[in-house]
Amino acid sequence: MEPERSNRLFLMVAVLTLMSIITLSYRLSRKSVVTSKQKISPCRGIPTRDTITPVKGSKAYIVAAYFDRRTDQQNAIRVIGIVHHSDVKQLYCRFCCTRNRKVWITKAEIDVHSDRFGFPYGATDLYCLEPKNCKPRYMSIHASVEDTIDPPPLFEIQNREATSPPVQFTVCVSTMFGKYNNILQFLQSMEMYKILGVDKVVIYKTGCSQLMEKVLDFYVAEGTVEIIPWPIDSYLKVSIHWRYLMDGKDIGYYGQITALNDCIYRNMYKSRYVLLNDMDEIILPVKYRNWKTMMQELQKQNPASGIFVFENHIFPKTIFTPISPVNISSWSAVPGINILEHVIREPDRKQISNPSKMIVDPTKVIQTSVHSVLKSYGGSVAVPIDVALVYHCRVPLQAALPRQFLIKDTTIWRYNRSLIANVNKVLQRTVLLAKE
Repeated sequence: MEPERSNRLFLMVAVLTLMSIITLSYRLSRKSVVTSKQKISPCRGIPTRDTITPVKGSKAYIVAAYFDRRTDQQNAIRVIGIVHHSDVKQLYCRFCCTRNRKVWITKAEIDVHSDRFGFPYGATDLYCLEPKNCKPRYMSIHASVEDTIDPPPLFEIQNREATSPPVQFTVCVSTMFGKYNNILQFLQSMEMYKILGVDKVVIYKTGCSQLMEKVLDFYVAEGTVEIIPWPIDSYLKVSIHWRYLMDGKDIGYYGQITALNDCIYRNMYKSRYVLLNDMDEIILPVKYRNWKTMMQELQKQNPASGIFVFENHIFPKTIFTPISPVNISSWSAVPGINILEHVIREPDRKQISNPSKMIVDPTKVIQTSVHSVLKSYGGSVAVPIDVALVYHCRVPLQAALPRQFLIKDTTIWRYNRSLIANVNKVLQRTVLLAKE
């Protein structure tokens, strides 16, 4: 019996030793997959052309990846995305070093932006460190280190080179959705932007009317508009409101905060300034004739600042001021608002601050919301109303206010001659042509 008992004891010790070796080996391999090069995983994947890409096995969606040289780390990648604020606990960044075909996986730092307004999903930065001496062209995002999706969607790492911006002013519009058909006001805003000095208008588009598509096609062919497809309603229940208590959907206002952040990083080294406003808003100089002259002076007065904040003022679309019908008779056949008829604005409300929109130096912005920058390098400047304001033609906020308390402001009429001529040219080549 003694030899048999001895054999059993030896077998048990051997089994326990083998299990300890396997467990230790697994833990070491798991640790190394997060911190070092891997020889077992080949470089693989397909570059994605989508602007919103779901992460398999996670309530997370990726928009784009950008190299961010402004941080203390010299190898930082900032990934713009949309993430469920409480359900997503971890995500992993996978890099492939093309020079030696090795793979590196690191755990992402997840930073959900503070301005979620109660919605479960919010704009998010994933902060990853790429391997040094590697400079991968692509990366992928995974819910776990064991993710075996093959091939994974790859995101090109943009902004690798910090070039001098080739243009001065880019307007970021987020978002165009539904059957948007306010064509006349869109045309007037576009032509006002061009008069004021815009080089590019970037529109994150979920949907619009067929007639609006023709207008967009014209501006794309002209080189003024860049369309970013924004199919967020294919993945999430989207709200047309800005606050969760008003709707109870997954994300507010078609994910506009995510789109604005992506637009800033997308144009960080393409445009000296980026304007963040809606399509029914115009940052309208009062003291100056155009954005270039205005920003030269504002920047000269505030050399360390890169965020310039302009007060939003409501010009109710329900209150009309007749203008000369000369050269605008055809406008009555065009869907939308004629902003030249709306030059009466509401006064400031007591104890309520006016909303604002911004012109920013994109290299100074880390995170933005709709009306303010959340994180930045340097300070911001509140621009006085006698220098410029945001002309916002929409439904009134003070509908019961008697007309004698409203303010006549005809600043936009300074541009009547050029604006009317330019709008008519576009109408003849788009809307009126389609109606013939």
